[in-house]
Amino acid sequence: MSTAAAPIASEPSVTGRLPALDALRAIGAIAVVGHHVGFQTAATMNTSWGGWLARLDVGVAIFFVLSGFLLFRPWALNAATGRPRPRAGRYLWRRALRILPAYWLAVVVCLIVLPQNRPASAGDWIRHLTFTQIYQPGQLRSGLSQTWSLATEVTFYLILPLVAVLAVGRSWRPVRTVVIVSTGVLVTAGWLALMGLGRLDNALHTMWLPSYAAWFSAGMALAAAHVALRTGTAPRAFRVLDDLASAPVACWVAAAGLLAIATTPVAGPRDLTGPTAAEYTVKLTLYLATASLILIPVAFGGPTRVKDAFSSGPARWLGTVSYGLFLWHPLVLELIYVLDDRPLFTGGLLSTFALTMVFGLTYAAVSYYGVERPIQVLGSQRRRPRRAGRVPEAPALDAAAASPGAPPPEVDTGTAAPAVGPSR
Repeated sequence: MSTAAAPIASEPSVTGRLPALDALRAIGAIAVVGHHVGFQTAATMNTSWGGWLARLDVGVAIFFVLSGFLLFRPWALNAATGRPRPRAGRYLWRRALRILPAYWLAVVVCLIVLPQNRPASAGDWIRHLTFTQIYQPGQLRSGLSQTWSLATEVTFYLILPLVAVLAVGRSWRPVRTVVIVSTGVLVTAGWLALMGLGRLDNALHTMWLPSYAAWFSAGMALAAAHVALRTGTAPRAFRVLDDLASAPVACWVAAAGLLAIATTPVAGPRDLTGPTAAEYTVKLTLYLATASLILIPVAFGGPTRVKDAFSSGPARWLGTVSYGLFLWHPLVLELIYVLDDRPLFTGGLLSTFALTMVFGLTYAAVSYYGVERPIQVLGSQRRRPRRAGRVPEAPALDAAAASPGAPPPEVDTGTAAPAVGPSR
């Protein structure tokens, strides 16, 4: 399929938001809260069911695949509908508005409030404020261990405009675009091979972007296929995604089965012991398939009851504040143990999870309504004027809000999540 499709009558459904995806951010965030609580209470070491808690860090895969899908989609959509490419400067500005204010506030609070972090060195401040805490071993501070995944995702944000231009090219050829973005799998495969040869550290380098290039590229490939299907430029093979979306229960049962395999030792240890290259490869592969099967029924196909449920008010509100939940729940969890004078690896799983969720969502709501949303509105107003005579580009549908908790801008399509991950 080679030419850009002219805008068609059904285009509003192509360019509109995908509100059901908001709930996926909430699901990913809650899963990671469960993972962290399970680790803190030592429930992950339960021989019967602890493996399920240990593998709730599959939320990281959900977020990375979702980010690839939503952030790349505007480039694919503009090419398919004959519009100018999204402007990289505008995209990066909106990313900064979405991510930095609340993140910087969380860094300041954690480094000052938590006794484990006092006194924080100048290096601690610089590394965490610049997302460089993952490039040396042992630099993640208390309450901020989850930010390794955000630092990884910020790297993806920075390279995406270049990757998108190379993948889309000058004309819309969806098969070519899918093939090009899928080369991220080769990047991850090469990285894993270097780990197997002992050239890379199995703890430090599992936090860097090449380890997860396959996850982001899967989301980008799904985005290209989604745009092709909605604009009538898809080859017949792509229709399998809509067919899968018509059977959400089957997709999610299959995802649960893959996650069940991941709970076994084949996907590596449950504690902080570094996995072997082979174990890490299995885990990445299972998580990639699981996240894709979770995403497909929500993003593809026609209207369903599942999408209606995922688009409900409560589900979307949880998605709205999920970035704050990601940022603040480790601080809440640390404070529970400090204020209650609990030793690490003690405490009830359910009670600790409930407390972390209640106070984590409270902090998240305050962060969103008091910091994140006002700054986004102010920043958007400052950049709104256009030069006279400029040809308007298509709305920056997904990129504007591609993190958990992004507000519904006027014309944006959905949002993806800064990923969250296991304590390191």
